[in-house]
Amino acid sequence: MKILKINSLFIVLFFISACSSIPSNTSNSCSIFGERYLWYKHAKKSEKKWGTPVYLQLAIIKMESDFDWLAKPPRQKLFKVIPYKRPSSSFGYSQAVNGTWEQYKKETGNKLAVRTRFKDSVDFIGWYTNKSENILKISKKDAFKQYVAYHEGWGGFKNYKDNKKIINLAKKVEKQSNVYKKQLSKCVSSLTTSKYIIF
Repeated sequence: MKILKINSLFIVLFFISACSSIPSNTSNSCSIFGERYLWYKHAKKSEKKWGTPVYLQLAIIKMESDFDWLAKPPRQKLFKVIPYKRPSSSFGYSQAVNGTWEQYKKETGNKLAVRTRFKDSVDFIGWYTNKSENILKISKKDAFKQYVAYHEGWGGFKNYKDNKKIINLAKKVEKQSNVYKKQLSKCVSSLTTSKYIIF
């Protein structure tokens, strides 16, 4: 009986580790989905639901958390030494903050959504970019402006031209988005085989 419990625990830990570990090459979309075929299913479902391209979803996650499911902003330091509070409540793959995540759950009815689950994270990104398109009239194919709105919020978007830091970050997201798009064009046929079909 004891051995059975130990084996069961090992199996649970194995699946948790397999589902939550960071892909070995987060700069290559084909490699990411090659390791996590269910992620492709979830990203395609979000694209179909919200119209947000898979490559943009990945580019935002790459910039925000680099696919670390437990990612949080680094703690600020007092006197450059003593660990202090974190600058925001950002958490998970999408780095969504508490308030926006709660708004997402309320508006979509996805009450059990968690930021550490890839499926919920890409749905959140689809929801957010869709609202950015509706509120700010930003195309979902415009990775640069979509990321500015994602990072700065819908209210802060209008002031981004004076912020060199966010401009540089958005340029990186735009570049990564184009890289992911090009990569996906070469492996999409293998990703749409029977095991990737969305039911």
